[in-house]
Amino acid sequence: MGQPDNLGSFVKDSKPLLKEYLETRLELFRLQAIRLISQSAGYLIWLLISVFLLFLIMIFSGIVLGCWLSNLMHSYVWGFGLTTLILVLVFILLAAFRKSLFVRPVIQAIINKIGETETSDPDDEDLADL
Repeated sequence: MGQPDNLGSFVKDSKPLLKEYLETRLELFRLQAIRLISQSAGYLIWLLISVFLLFLIMIFSGIVLGCWLSNLMHSYVWGFGLTTLILVLVFILLAAFRKSLFVRPVIQAIINKIGETETSDPDDEDLADL
């Protein structure tokens, strides 16, 4: 009959340790979530700035190309018309190859990032790369 007393006392003695363990695990999950959200937000901001700068480059390149072609053809209509045609062709090519150029690399990057996060040990991690 001593066994139930031992089991009961074991559970009673272990309750504070179990509570502390659960609190520590919850804090660890919370910190990992904060890290993942922070990195994602950083990548999103970088992506938005890059897209905006690419947009500006495309606009100014189109203007320069249009002026140059207009000078060659002695007609603003033909120069900027050809520039528009070139930009439409570039857009069509990007739309046609969007999966191989954009979708698959993004999916692969996300899979690699998630795999890297799950396999890394928080105790051994270098904080310099944060």
